[in-house]
Amino acid sequence: MTEFTVKMLYFSWIRERVGIEEEQLVLPQTVSTVRELLLWLRERNEQFAAAIEFPDIIRVALDQEHTEHESSIGTPREIALFPPMTGG
Repeated sequence: MTEFTVKMLYFSWIRERVGIEEEQLVLPQTVSTVRELLLWLRERNEQFAAAIEFPDIIRVALDQEHTEHESSIGTPREIALFPPMTGG
């Protein structure tokens, strides 16, 4: 897999902890699954480490389609990170 640029979107308390709503990122060749993406993001800085402290609870959508952490990323235009959904 080659490097590519993707639009990252952050929602709710993830956005609050990382301090931005969206950004353009170049993903490294080593990031090929959703789980690898979350672990890579967590290493970026203290804000991302706090937001993705527990990566298993983060929900991820590739081009507005929710996906599993084991899924291949492929080359989406947009990746969104969400906190767990709660009902009520």
